[in-house]
Amino acid sequence: MCGIVAFVDNEKPQIKDSLIKKMKERIIHRGPDAEGQYVDENVALGFRRLSFVDVKSGNQPIFNENNSKAIEFNGEIYNFEELREELIKDGHTFKTHADTEVILHGYEQWGKDVVNKLRGMFGFIIWDLKTHEMFGARDHFGIKPLYYAKMNGTFFVGSEIKAFLDHPNFKMELNKRALKSYMTFQYNVTQETFFKGVYRLPEAHYFTYKDGKFEMKQYWDEDFDPKQETFDQAVDNIDDVVKNSVKAHTFADKGIKVGSFLSAGVDSSLVTALMRPNNTFSIGFDSGYDETKQARELAAKLKLKNTDKLLTDEEAFHKFPLIQYYLDEPDSNPSVVPLYFLNKLAKDNGYKALLSGEGADELFAGYTAYGFNTKIKFLRWVTDQLKKLPKEKRYKLGKWLEGKQFHGSEHLYRNLAPARDTFIGQAYIFSPTEANEYLKPEYQDGPSITDLLKPLYDKCDEKKDMNEVAKKQYVDLHRFMPGDICLKADKMSMANSVEIRVPLLDKEVMKVAETTPTDYLFNYKGTKWAFRMAANRHLPEEWATRPKLGFPTPVREWLREKKYYEIVREMFEQDFVGQFFNQDKLLKLADDNFAGKIDGRRKIWTVYTFLVWYKLYFIDHFKPDESGIDRSKQAVTEA
Repeated sequence: MCGIVAFVDNEKPQIKDSLIKKMKERIIHRGPDAEGQYVDENVALGFRRLSFVDVKSGNQPIFNENNSKAIEFNGEIYNFEELREELIKDGHTFKTHADTEVILHGYEQWGKDVVNKLRGMFGFIIWDLKTHEMFGARDHFGIKPLYYAKMNGTFFVGSEIKAFLDHPNFKMELNKRALKSYMTFQYNVTQETFFKGVYRLPEAHYFTYKDGKFEMKQYWDEDFDPKQETFDQAVDNIDDVVKNSVKAHTFADKGIKVGSFLSAGVDSSLVTALMRPNNTFSIGFDSGYDETKQARELAAKLKLKNTDKLLTDEEAFHKFPLIQYYLDEPDSNPSVVPLYFLNKLAKDNGYKALLSGEGADELFAGYTAYGFNTKIKFLRWVTDQLKKLPKEKRYKLGKWLEGKQFHGSEHLYRNLAPARDTFIGQAYIFSPTEANEYLKPEYQDGPSITDLLKPLYDKCDEKKDMNEVAKKQYVDLHRFMPGDICLKADKMSMANSVEIRVPLLDKEVMKVAETTPTDYLFNYKGTKWAFRMAANRHLPEEWATRPKLGFPTPVREWLREKKYYEIVREMFEQDFVGQFFNQDKLLKLADDNFAGKIDGRRKIWTVYTFLVWYKLYFIDHFKPDESGIDRSKQAVTEA
């Protein structure tokens, strides 16, 4: 796990050398163990390393046999040993035992198709010193980030946007069109980031850059195509592939500590039960939002060690600005706060890698937002029968239910109406109309919900009779998963120089998930049901069937406690806020929520998050003091 940053231009090597040193220093938190760089007349490659495999000789950039190509890589390849053997048989010579070199020789052997050979999480770039072409790619699900920009004759690419800030050709400007949709979704949904001209490479895409020309292509996509199998067969297949994936994701050199996160939910609990690490980690709040008790209970039943911590409101609120700095872009998902401290807890206990449970809800239909809107089991069963109606009749009934107010109407509507009419993802903070009421006119422009989701739903509709729940899964896999879940997991772990691995978000697990009949996953019994039944083989039953909690965070209590309400209100009163928002409406929102007249916590928190982030980057030009990070092990390669 590492941090990479590179740029391509015609500046003199001596200047490139100085700049790339500053740029990689910005992301030292991603790799405190070692560093490397390469510069010449055309390119500068910078690298920070957090080492797990081939600790002694796996530093980067790594070059091929004749030094014509160089690679920088962030991530883990879990099938690298098999690929290495295959490439050696094909005549390739390896200098290291690191998974990085497998990608480089794989590119020599298979060209761009190397990405289809890889199992793992990755963001990498390969520079051809002879043709001056750059090739880069991001993993299938967007677990690892990769950003790019072209400004003032310089092409930038890297693991974090902040790595670009110290280059004189980088122009830091707010992307005004990102704000409105952020207010609805709680994270930036567009490929252009909050920094104008800076883009995310989408999940499952690769790019080439040569002679000023950037080209990008998708190399993989999910294909939900259920096969004929019994429920028991489906459970067996899920059980087998998850066990295999957890085993693959625990690999590291001897002496590297790999643990797991443990909450009260089924996903991290299953990963922990299968992995059986030396230590598990849990976090909670001393104000009552606390899953550590259940985590300790499960760890005891599994005869595993659990280390937990209760956060005070004071320390959580105090660190919130730093958290937004490390995220690169504003994300108002409250879970970013406990996730940051959970990684810090693991780091403080000497752990460099942790397995986590992200991905199960998207792959195996675990979210209640997919249409699990009633506790009455009989009504859920009736709805399941109605879902068997021909599509035209089902859609017609769903249309009739829209806006109806009777017990169970919402559940029926969500399950019978077309997915594109009922589902935008896991968060819906401000409606577009509400957002316009708060935003100044120049920030009301931006892509609509339809603009952002129509391409995905159109793809789903190309596949005849695709299940409506599967369509919702597909939308989440291409919006919420890379834009929120994976982004915060990567940034909050790397902020603490820790690696999160996600064995449930794996292309081999996906092969099973996309062929499992949706009715086995999402039905009147519960969400991700076949997955839960597979987990039931390894966990106490109360864990396998418990509802999802996520990371509960006491935002409601904070915003109704005078001390924190006043901090937020003071932010809303600052002069710079008026360029974005109607401040009178913001202050009334905060006041009414504090008085208990409304529940406006998510709206307030979403706006507050953006303002904290904006102030850090565009007003304070904040840069944390990372001088305490160990720089004792460093190696530099220069042209």
